[in-house]
Amino acid sequence: METIYQNSTDFILLGLITHPKFPGLIFAVVFSIFVVAVTANLVIIMLIHVDSHLHTPMYFLLSQLSIMDTVYICITVPKMLQDLLSKEKTISFLGCALQIFFYLTLIGGEFFLLGLMAYDRFVAVCNPLRYQIIMNPRVCLLMVLGSWAGGSLDGFMLTPVTMSFPYCGSLEINHFFCEIPAVLKLSCRDTSLYETLMYACCVLMLLIPISFISVSYTRILITVYHMSSADGRRKAFTTCSSHIIVVSIFYGAAFYTNVLPHSYHTPEKDKVVSAFYTILTPMLNPLIYSLRNRDVAVALRKVLRKYAPSQRLRVRHIPEKY
Repeated sequence: METIYQNSTDFILLGLITHPKFPGLIFAVVFSIFVVAVTANLVIIMLIHVDSHLHTPMYFLLSQLSIMDTVYICITVPKMLQDLLSKEKTISFLGCALQIFFYLTLIGGEFFLLGLMAYDRFVAVCNPLRYQIIMNPRVCLLMVLGSWAGGSLDGFMLTPVTMSFPYCGSLEINHFFCEIPAVLKLSCRDTSLYETLMYACCVLMLLIPISFISVSYTRILITVYHMSSADGRRKAFTTCSSHIIVVSIFYGAAFYTNVLPHSYHTPEKDKVVSAFYTILTPMLNPLIYSLRNRDVAVALRKVLRKYAPSQRLRVRHIPEKY
């Protein structure tokens, strides 16, 4: 089989569904999810920025999660939408490398950030009097920078190695974006050793934040159990429930992708799971936090009240022409 040198390679993305019967319908659904996800995350970021009541460590970390989700969905979905309307479904070698790098950076960053958000909840519930001291602005900034740095490290380590393999054959990636396992299937060389090392790296990146989350919520449950106030228990549950839901969704999909053996994987299952955490999760995260969080809901109502009356006044003062 003739090797095609990677510096002149264009890959072909076969898409979420290889031969869709109704590409227009799929486009409409994915585009709608994309618009809702980007809009919802930008609204969360805006609310946290403009409302002084949301200038707390928890909401600062939440704004960073929304930034990651916004960039995350913009890496894969626009190209996917373009391919649904185009006969040319190619992606350049450089474009594929950039997709892999940003995808790894952001998913790794979210792994670490969600783990650190669990620590934030632990401090809020178990050490409420020292919360502002422990979670000071410097610590919050270090948490965010550490999350981005940890994700970037994953991207810088795995992207060059993945793209250094020679690729040959039809160069058709059975996926809707350049995910490493799908790309490696096109390699002309044996990649089993690299896949084993990558598997170990991914498991390690999952274990570190999961350990943070497990320890934090174990301590939270013990503290809540010993609370005598029913109102205190309710408040603690409300504070943590949104984060628990987001963690369960994100890590559940990540566990399937990165931990389960290859025997459990098929291209179709992999694409469905990837679609779940690259398309649906960035939409669900802000909706979960906004619908289940009273402070965010109050901030949104304040913004709507601020601008809605001015719009009504403008309508009332339009001079009648007749």
